[in-house]
Amino acid sequence: MSVKAILRDSLAPLVDLIYPPRCPLCGAAIGAQTGLCSDCWSELRIPSEPACATCQRPFGHSAAGSGAVCAVCLVKPPRHDGIAAGTLYGDGSRKLVLAFKHGRRIALAPMLARLIVARLPALEGTWLVAPVPLHRWRLWSRGYNQAALLAREVARLTNQTLALDPLIRTKHTATLGGLGRTARARALRGALTVNPRYAAGLKGAQIILVDDVLTSGATSDACVRALKRAGADKVIVACFARVLDETDGEVPENETPGALTPGAP
Repeated sequence: MSVKAILRDSLAPLVDLIYPPRCPLCGAAIGAQTGLCSDCWSELRIPSEPACATCQRPFGHSAAGSGAVCAVCLVKPPRHDGIAAGTLYGDGSRKLVLAFKHGRRIALAPMLARLIVARLPALEGTWLVAPVPLHRWRLWSRGYNQAALLAREVARLTNQTLALDPLIRTKHTATLGGLGRTARARALRGALTVNPRYAAGLKGAQIILVDDVLTSGATSDACVRALKRAGADKVIVACFARVLDETDGEVPENETPGALTPGAP
């Protein structure tokens, strides 16, 4: 056990005495500083099997056999090598994302990351863990990249290598809400590029691309395209909350679904 872990565990009773554990969503008393109350846990929708063998989209019925592929992936095979979503987007995950992303509750990052890691496949070999980048204007406005905070925790939990900026967002894109999939992809064209410092290290690399919410997939697809053009071998998209296609069009890309302030950065 590391010195940091020993100090954390030894000081935990004192921290709990001064700051009694409370559910970060509803404020109810809980047993530890790192979770939710049972009622709030029950609001989270965890992806289940059976699921698409390509994108891990739950089928919602038991008729699909092992290795079955969803209609979306059959029509247009994705560039990524799988999606690992901690939750399906709903009331519970919405509250957590709003608190984390817009409410500046960055202490939620470890808990959200644990849910993401629970959905990752067995990782063979060495992987880079990289966040979906923010444009510098949006980063300056918000003060932090929520995807980077999650990526740091995912790297720690999986004992893999954190790469904070292999991708650069070179173009500040306006809100993409209301646009179709093709229009969103067009708006993101040229907005993402590989950081020259990482160009050589990406050849043959296995990468976990981390974000908080996966909506239409336009942003993650642009990231995957850039990484694979740079020579990456595999890219898994990992997110805390995944919006299923049935609600696509109701949720603006680049914005938190259900954000309290329209157009918030």
